[in-house]
Amino acid sequence: MTSRTALPGAPASAPIPSSYASYTSYAQDPTDTMHPTHAAHASLASRAPHAPTATHTPTATADALTAPDTAPAPDAAPECGHERGHITDSRFYGHIYATETSRAVFCDICRFQSWLDIEAQLALAQAELGMIPQWAADRIAERAQVHLLDLDGVRAEIRRTAHSLVGLLRAFQAVCGPEAGEYIHYGTTTQDIQDTGQVLAMKRVLDSLQGLIAGMVRRLVEICDEHATTVVLGRTHAQPALPIGFGLKAAGWIDELLRHDERIEALRPRVLVLQLFGGAGSMAGFDGRGPELLERLADRLGLAVPVTGWHAARDRMAEYVSTLAMAAGTLGRIADEIRTLGRPEIAEVQEAWYLGKVGSSTMPHKRNPEGCEQIVVMARLAAAQAAPALAAMGGDHERDGRTLRMEWVCVPDVSHYTLTACEIMTRVLNGLTVRTDRALANVLEVRDQVATEGLMLAFAAHLGKQSAHERVYQLIQRGISERRSLRELIEADEQLGGVLGRDELDRLFDPARYLGDSALLTRRVTDRARAWLAARPTP
Repeated sequence: MTSRTALPGAPASAPIPSSYASYTSYAQDPTDTMHPTHAAHASLASRAPHAPTATHTPTATADALTAPDTAPAPDAAPECGHERGHITDSRFYGHIYATETSRAVFCDICRFQSWLDIEAQLALAQAELGMIPQWAADRIAERAQVHLLDLDGVRAEIRRTAHSLVGLLRAFQAVCGPEAGEYIHYGTTTQDIQDTGQVLAMKRVLDSLQGLIAGMVRRLVEICDEHATTVVLGRTHAQPALPIGFGLKAAGWIDELLRHDERIEALRPRVLVLQLFGGAGSMAGFDGRGPELLERLADRLGLAVPVTGWHAARDRMAEYVSTLAMAAGTLGRIADEIRTLGRPEIAEVQEAWYLGKVGSSTMPHKRNPEGCEQIVVMARLAAAQAAPALAAMGGDHERDGRTLRMEWVCVPDVSHYTLTACEIMTRVLNGLTVRTDRALANVLEVRDQVATEGLMLAFAAHLGKQSAHERVYQLIQRGISERRSLRELIEADEQLGGVLGRDELDRLFDPARYLGDSALLTRRVTDRARAWLAARPTP
């Protein structure tokens, strides 16, 4: 039987085996060893050799019953299956390197289920075109459930055949029966299935990513509204520059996130495409029905239709990885800014903290910006995935297995890291506090320095811009070196003294009156963000 549940991203009308939804639900938390997904992993790993365990045979003698060396060890160590070798799968640390969504998408078992779903949809589309019998397609779709397969046998066949798909196909054929099994994988090739499965996985990641971006933008709009005119110190080259509104800083973050959403929308029709072109890309195995079959299967899976095959052309994968790495890079920049502004000597913002959160095993006072630091880690790891994605573009001839196998690493990893960065950033922003008093105090501490541009432009009306710049430069540098007030130096200066009135100087030395168009620019961004949020489909 087939359900009407759609594959991730596919039209609701597309019939697929109901097992896919159940298996994705099993993979939500890799730390739960009771999940069937991970029970399957454990059963495979249990075949690995282990050191022998000591055994004790009790005897009937009293001495033997009381001898300590014959008593069973109460704290015997359990055997380790060694099934968690990557940090994203760690029971203890995986939650800060991957998300429930990303683990479900790239889970071994769920990947197999996705491939089975594609095989089922292919068979159903071929039956519609009369390429294979309808009864065979129905049987294939009915039995396309990974839990029916002998996964130990699949693993053994993958190793015996040195082929990444044949072992799964043989196990699938076994559960479909000898008649229907003959029509599995009819006319297609391994990379057709695996590329399509990878694209469906990427589609789910992008869906999640865009939802997370929307949540961050929504929160940043709230911050901008609250702090559009909150006076903070604008810094360039890590030094005091000019006073700005804090909302302007946050608006820049929004604007950058919205550009990432634009990139994702632009790449969807270009990157999220079906692969179904057969052994060498000519569709020879489809008996002249290839283009029509391509259209039907793409519609069933909710993917776009490419004009030709792309087995060796990997620019789509490189674009996906690069786009996610860029999005993670933005989050890294925002996190690093929050981390820096939260240093005690600056203290303009503060990450949320709760009693019980520990910053050090030896210094009880520590409140470390763990969230922001981990986001930066994710951004750097995501950036590192761009290099193998670009290297994978160099495939030979019509097909080259080296490309896809590199992507099996960088596509999941960049997805894990980017989604994790988004989830952590969401928590950081939701708990972020802007310390307006400390922000203003930091500006006032360098009041003379941040007033120099306004002073120069005011004096330029009387002296000319270059001359005013030179004179103000001389006075402010003298004031910094001698720790003297710039205003006193101006009032005592033969060239500048008396040029500007007291009220004009009061205005120029007031940071809150030199925010420029901070509020206007902030509002322009938030208006655009609100319109974008309103136009988004309801989750």
